[in-house]
Amino acid sequence: MSDHPPTVVGSGVGADSGSVVGSVVVCGVSGSGKTTVAAAAAALAGVASLDADDLHPPANVAAMAAGIALTDADREPWLDAVGAALRDAAPCVMACSALRGAYRARLRRDAPAARFVLLDVPVRELERRIRARSDHFMPASLLASQLATLEHPDPAEGVVVLDGTRPVAELAAAVAALLAPRVD
Repeated sequence: MSDHPPTVVGSGVGADSGSVVGSVVVCGVSGSGKTTVAAAAAALAGVASLDADDLHPPANVAAMAAGIALTDADREPWLDAVGAALRDAAPCVMACSALRGAYRARLRRDAPAARFVLLDVPVRELERRIRARSDHFMPASLLASQLATLEHPDPAEGVVVLDGTRPVAELAAAVAALLAPRVD
């Protein structure tokens, strides 16, 4: 691994000692690398890789593509779909923004054993990554709204915070390891 160990914010809500974690949610703002890391982690662990972006209703995708930030009301049916997918596909690795503590808590209602990993990336790097991609509906203009919405994890949440500028293979290994039975 690296000289930058993961930071665990809290005690690991939703994962009992000795239990197998049902799913891991790789979260963060647009451009944080959550889809890439989730896919690589799922491949390492031999489980399904899901992307919450694929579960947005068409109206949400159209709004975001037009540069319109989603409201909490817009996110409700999407969060329901993400929670159901986490429950039904477990064990899996899901890429999902899950920007607020309330969103993460809502996902835990359907998937109580899920662990969450936040990819923490400096703003300038996020901007660089978003400018470099051409295959995503989320425009760079919405990054500021995502950063304003992002709530860094409360210690009670038990979210693992990783330096999202680390190599993908290293991040994927850290995420995949969270699917192993807990022994703490």
